Amino acid sequence: MQNFILHWGEMGSRWGVNRSVAQIHALLHITPDPMTADEICDALNLARSNVSNGLKELQSQGLVKTSRKLGDRRDHFTSIRDMFDLVDAVIAARREREIAPTLRALQEVVTEAESDATPKIVKDRMGETLRVMKMFDDWYADFSRLPRSVHLAVLKLGSKLVRFLPGGKPND
Repeated sequence: MQNFILHWGEMGSRWGVNRSVAQIHALLHITPDPMTADEICDALNLARSNVSNGLKELQSQGLVKTSRKLGDRRDHFTSIRDMFDLVDAVIAARREREIAPTLRALQEVVTEAESDATPKIVKDRMGETLRVMKMFDDWYADFSRLPRSVHLAVLKLGSKLVRFLPGGKPND
């Protein structure tokens, strides 16, 4: 359990997430029962303010849910249990935080460059960057709307799918 939490925290810092926030998420992800903020503080030996801020961040990303227990005024926290829902929440949060602003900024600079002295080769490169990023984002948006059964089928097919594509050879 400790190694999982430590590794998740280390990976979190590589993903651009505060290590403590990632450790809080790891603990809630593998703990079978919801935990209070005080229990999280004790388990991870973190300051209450650090845990409170981490929980707020995780909640804003949709990765942690709050619940109440009868007769207990404290909030109890749990991570999304279903791995597909967890991955969807992570991708949606990163898409909103990273991809959407980049697409908006690229659209603005491409539009602005149409009427200024930007060299054609630079305009073309910016336009290509926008088109390709938008293509991937549109693909993800379309794919994410498909039912989970389709997602599972595609994942199970894995590299076997490549042999049906032109020029594709499976990794054997």
